Amino acid sequence: MNRMKVRSTPKGRAVEPRAREEVRALIEETGSRLGVEPRRRDLLIEHLHAIQDRHRGLSAAHLAALAQELRLAQAEVYEVASFYHHFDVLREGETQPAELTVRVCDSLACDLAGAKELLERLPGILGARVRVLPAPCVGRCDSAPVVLVHQNPVGAATVDKIRAAVSNKALRGAEPAYLDYAAYRRQGGYRLIADCLAGKRTRDEITGIMEDSGLRGLGGAGFPAGRKWRIVAAEAAPRLMALNIDEGEPGTFKDRHYLERDPHRFLEGMLVAAWCAGVGEVYVYLRDEYAGCRALLERELAKLRKNPPCALPPIHLRRGAGAYICGEESAMIESIEGRRGMPRLRPPYVAQVGLFGYPTLEHNMESVYWVREIVEKGAAWFASHGRNGRKGLRSFSVSGRVKNPGVHLAPAGITVRQLIEEYCGGMLDGHEFYAYLPGGASGGILPASLGDVPLDFDTLQPHGSFIGSAAVMVLSRQDKASDAARNLMRFFREESCGQCTPCRVGTAKSLALMGEARWNKALLHELSRTMIDASICGLGQAAPNPALTVMKYFPQEI
Repeated sequence: MNRMKVRSTPKGRAVEPRAREEVRALIEETGSRLGVEPRRRDLLIEHLHAIQDRHRGLSAAHLAALAQELRLAQAEVYEVASFYHHFDVLREGETQPAELTVRVCDSLACDLAGAKELLERLPGILGARVRVLPAPCVGRCDSAPVVLVHQNPVGAATVDKIRAAVSNKALRGAEPAYLDYAAYRRQGGYRLIADCLAGKRTRDEITGIMEDSGLRGLGGAGFPAGRKWRIVAAEAAPRLMALNIDEGEPGTFKDRHYLERDPHRFLEGMLVAAWCAGVGEVYVYLRDEYAGCRALLERELAKLRKNPPCALPPIHLRRGAGAYICGEESAMIESIEGRRGMPRLRPPYVAQVGLFGYPTLEHNMESVYWVREIVEKGAAWFASHGRNGRKGLRSFSVSGRVKNPGVHLAPAGITVRQLIEEYCGGMLDGHEFYAYLPGGASGGILPASLGDVPLDFDTLQPHGSFIGSAAVMVLSRQDKASDAARNLMRFFREESCGQCTPCRVGTAKSLALMGEARWNKALLHELSRTMIDASICGLGQAAPNPALTVMKYFPQEI
C-alpha cells in the first residue's frame, strides 16, 4: 500500500530568517506611515516599493518573505512585481542593480531634443556603477530632453548636468514655489467644503452648477463631470472615489504642473466631488515618476489632517510603479488593489462595481481642480470662455518646436496656429510649422494644413484624431511625421499590458511594418481595424491612430 508523502516545508522557495525579519520591519514601517493595518492584500505594491527603496532591488528571498507575510502565493507576488517597469526583480543568484539608475526619457518630445545621443554616450561617461536605461515619458516634455537620476529630474539635460546630478547623488530637485495649506486657507480655501458640510449648500445645487458649466472629464474621455457625480450618487452605499494622477501619455504634464503649484485647490475640489457623490473614502493614485509631488502631497495632507477645516473622509495616497496602462480607470483600480494593472471588461462600469467591488467615482486630477473656481464664480463664468463656438477652458500641455513650451490655459476651441502664436511665442527660430499631435501619443498626427481646426472635444474626430488630455506636440519641417509615428508605436508596444491579443500582437506587428522602407498600407489598415474593434481598452483602440493619420496625411514619407 502506497502512502502519500507529506512535505516537510510549504511549496515554493523556503523563507530565509534574515529576509523575513527585514521584510517584517519594512511592512511595519509602511503600515505606520500610511496609518493602516499593514498586512493587507491591497498594500502589496506599497511593500514592494519599500523593499526596493531600501535594497535597490527585489530579491527572491525578500519576495518569498513578503508572500509569506501577506499570505499570498509566491507566484502572485512575482507576477505583480514583474508587471511594473520600476521594479527590479532579481533572478536567483543575481547581484543588486548598479549603485545608481539613470533613466533617459526617449518619448517623442525628448527624442526630438536629442535623447538618442544621451543614451549612446552616457554609459561610457558615467561608468559601470551607474545603470543607464531608456524610459517612457516622465511627464516633463516642456523641458526636453529629461533624465531621471534616481528620482531627481534633470530638465534640458546635457552630459555635464547629468554628471553633476550623479555626483551630488540628489534624490530630488528643488520644488517650485507653491501655495501651502496656511496660504491657501488665507485666500478662502476650504470655505466651500466647510459650507457644504455645514448645510449652507446642497448636493443638488453644487452638482447642478457643474452640469451647467459643461465641464467634461479632463483625463481624455471627456465624460460630463456633474453627470458622473449623479450616476455614482444613485448607487448604493458605501461608495469610494479614485483620483487618477498617473498621466503617462507622452506630451502630457498638466496635472503635475497644477499639483506642484496649488495642491489644496485639487484637494478641496476632490472633497467637494466626494461629498456630492456621497463618497465615504478617497484614494489618490500618483505616478511613481512624480516623487517631488508625492513628498509635497504627503506633507500638505499631514497639515490638512492636523488642522482640518471640517470633517474629512479617509484619504489614501497610493504610489504607481511605472505603467502607462494604469491611466485607464479600471487598470488603475486594479493597481490600487495591489494587482497588475489589467483593464477590466465592461459592463459593469466602475461607477457600479469599482474599487474593492464598490461603486466608485473616478476622476482625473484636473477635473476636480476646477471645481472650487467654477462653483465660486458660477457656471456661466466657465462656459463664457471659448472660441469658434466652443465653451470652457483647456489646459494645453505644449511641447516640441515652439519657443515657450509648457502648460497654457486657453479658451476651448482655439486652433493650434493661435495657440502657437498667442501663447507659445511662435515656432523656434529656423523651424517652420509642419505637423502636430493634438491629443498626445494616441490622438494622431495632423498636418499644418489642418492647423485651423478648433481644438476641443468632438471637433477633431472627422479628421481621424481627438483632443484627449490636450497634449499638443508641435513638429517642424526638420522632423518627419513617420518617424514620430514609429516612436509612438514603440511606446504602445512597450506599454501594452498584454492581456488581449489584438493589442499585444498588433502593436508589435504594426511597429515591424512601420520599420520597412515602404509601408504595407493595406496590411496596416487591416491590422489597425482589428485593434480598434477588438482591443479591450483605449490603449489598443487608439494605438493605430499615429499610423493611420500618417498614411492619410503624409503619404510622401512612406
